[in-house]
Amino acid sequence: AAAYRPPTLLRHSRTARARSYRGSAPELPAARVRGTFLDFFRKEHGHLLVPSSPVRPRGDPSLLFVNAGMNQFKPILLGTADPRSEMASYRRVTNSQKCVRAGGKHNDLEDVGRDLTHHTFFEMLGNWSFGDYFKEEACRMAWSLLTEHYGIPADRLYVSYFAGDAASGLPADEETRQIWLDIGVPPRRLLPFGLKENFWEMGDSGPCGPCTEIHYDHIGGRDAATLVNTDSPDVVEIWNLVFMQYNREVDQSLLLLPQFSVDTGMGLERLVNILQGKRSNYDTDLFTPLLHAIHQISRVRPYSGRTGAADVGKVDMAYRVVADHIRTLSVCIADGIHPGMSGAELVLRRILRRAVRFCVEVLQTPQGALASLVPTVSHILGDVYPELHREADRVTDIINENEAHFLSSLQQGSRLILRTLNSVDYKHGVFPASVAWSLHRDLGFPLDLVDLMLEERGVQVDRQELDRLITESHKVKLYSDVLNVETLTPVMLDVLSLAELQRLGVPHTDDGLKYQYRLEQGRYVFPACHATVLALYDGQTLVSEVSGGQCCGVILDQTCFYSEQGGQSHDQGYFTRDGLQDVVYSVEEVVLAGGYVIHQVTAADSLKTGDQVQLHLDQVHRLSCMVKHTATHILNFALRKVLGSSVQQRGSHVAADRLRFDFSVKGSLSVSQLQQVERCVNDIISANQIVHSQVLPLQRARSIRGLRTVDEVYPDPVRLVSVGVPVSELLDNQTDTQTSVELCCGTHLLQTGAIEDLVIVSERQQVKGISRIIAVTGQEATRVSIINAQTDVVSQQQRSLLSMLVFSHHAFLRLRFELRLCWRRTAGGKCWWTAWTRTLCR
Repeated sequence: AAAYRPPTLLRHSRTARARSYRGSAPELPAARVRGTFLDFFRKEHGHLLVPSSPVRPRGDPSLLFVNAGMNQFKPILLGTADPRSEMASYRRVTNSQKCVRAGGKHNDLEDVGRDLTHHTFFEMLGNWSFGDYFKEEACRMAWSLLTEHYGIPADRLYVSYFAGDAASGLPADEETRQIWLDIGVPPRRLLPFGLKENFWEMGDSGPCGPCTEIHYDHIGGRDAATLVNTDSPDVVEIWNLVFMQYNREVDQSLLLLPQFSVDTGMGLERLVNILQGKRSNYDTDLFTPLLHAIHQISRVRPYSGRTGAADVGKVDMAYRVVADHIRTLSVCIADGIHPGMSGAELVLRRILRRAVRFCVEVLQTPQGALASLVPTVSHILGDVYPELHREADRVTDIINENEAHFLSSLQQGSRLILRTLNSVDYKHGVFPASVAWSLHRDLGFPLDLVDLMLEERGVQVDRQELDRLITESHKVKLYSDVLNVETLTPVMLDVLSLAELQRLGVPHTDDGLKYQYRLEQGRYVFPACHATVLALYDGQTLVSEVSGGQCCGVILDQTCFYSEQGGQSHDQGYFTRDGLQDVVYSVEEVVLAGGYVIHQVTAADSLKTGDQVQLHLDQVHRLSCMVKHTATHILNFALRKVLGSSVQQRGSHVAADRLRFDFSVKGSLSVSQLQQVERCVNDIISANQIVHSQVLPLQRARSIRGLRTVDEVYPDPVRLVSVGVPVSELLDNQTDTQTSVELCCGTHLLQTGAIEDLVIVSERQQVKGISRIIAVTGQEATRVSIINAQTDVVSQQQRSLLSMLVFSHHAFLRLRFELRLCWRRTAGGKCWWTAWTRTLCR
């Protein structure tokens, strides 16, 4: 909303506004609608304007895309926000959030284009209260904005509220009903509904509560109460106000939250539709420039807004699909999500290919037409989301590359279908499912397109066999996920337990010892740590004691263990209890939630609050992580130095045995470029440069020239890590030396020489525009270097093979450790693999 600077908030008379509801020219451009909303809450009601988060969720594996305004605020609602971060101080907040609903639970993809309202990308206007105002103020602000500032006639609005649910033991939300009556909503326009319509839940467990929704009647001058919540296109929901006052427990019971919150959401596209007097979102100024641009590059008639049978040849559907999908593609790619083969990337690939097919098959556009629409998207949305301007060229390149690859795959797939048809006598008219599935799995050839091509020739796929292959593929993926030994689920405290810790006055964990190591005669010395058990969590609630064999989370007054964050693996080790030195409590996971470090252990013996414990850090593992983390920073710097400043970090992971680094780049690196990067890294290693770190106020740290950051919520103050140049010189701009300088909470070497050597063993494009480097250091790097020296050129395939060889021993040890752990937990349980496990774990 930075580009919007209205002199005053809008307060139209009902007479002036009535003209737009009769379908005249738009009075309010979309930019002013968005700006009026944000200014209303920011200027008149003291809300903090928080920028939209990227559509890639921050640390939330339950989502493919950000699909609601509340996603970025989940840490507050769950009580896990870092108490040192700005987010922890939020009380009243407003924003316009970029959202994508395609894939997963919220999936509008196949509906897009068929009607006039569904979208894969949309903007969610919202306001939030975290322990501040609640139902009355939220309702009064919403009504004031709609009826006074936007001038929507009150007699067009209907309000729903929660009617209660006897089976769940939930009473009707009479408080909200009375608030609306006091505001002036007539009883006949105030409608009760049940759990499905008016009770919002974050998931199977977690914060939840009743909601009240405001609905708009497009027709007016009638009683439309019976059309509310019936999916009528004439009466639509425009604003949902959620009152989070309960927590859904794992056993499905409901408990009151210690802090009530308000979460509201209103789709910008639908609101603009109403305020501009339209019946279709595609007739508003959020879409009309795109539809005009599509017509300019197509060979079909202009857009006319038809649907269903009236839309002959699905021309208008094609217009809507392409207009919607190019917005989604532009936003996602600008935020670092590229078309690919799994997760959100796979969904984006389907969106791109769906758009390309409608361009080519219906709109008859030339190749490259889809990407030519990117500047129009930037023109419409770029002022409020500036990354669309900044990344426009890269977005265009990636769309063009993926389109060319898809069209090539279509040609290849078509040839294979024809060759298969010509090589077999299809008197029974059945096409082999294995060929159809191979086309889809290996080339991304759409199965519905296979059906269409075969239908033209009077042939059809063996549907029963194809369904079996699809089911089998899903089973293989599930089995692969189960066998992934790195996806252990940590014991995480729920919002009520975190609030109980605060109520009891349990202090946040002091984990400063994780940084207090030193170099003595070339060896790292790590501090001893003696701690007190302050709290125990059994997976459902806080307890005072756990018994032997019980899995639990342990909170101590202090710790020297590093909790998993910032892409670095958690520390390993164990602790012993005073008076019971022979019994080892192995630390399996270390996580951070709401300022508390939670050590996940399976208790070898009883453990209770107040017990004194001695922590024993796996120093070899920690030092290996420190080596890899510092090497990752240097690699990031080297890539930018060799390839240019356009390189952006897109992800990383630091483990004891290797480092992984994902970054934006147009194509795979050449052997020469990889060698330059390695030389740059190893020059810094050989120089044994000092690694400086200092804790600074976040705002001051951000002022440093050349600072590298990623999309994270940083604490304030924040830790800054610089290689070779003291932080004081960077702050005072006393040096022109280019160096690695990043905000980072990880543990690092004190001097770079301990890395010894770095070798890139694998580099390949994960998706178009995103490359992944895997590198090793120290002795592993030396072994790879010896092999490299025996060949003139190491190809990408050879590097991948070397990577497998280097990691095979680590993978075996990891698997052996996991099996041994499982065997111990089941106490040699009677199952078919017990004997094999015993043999392997000896």
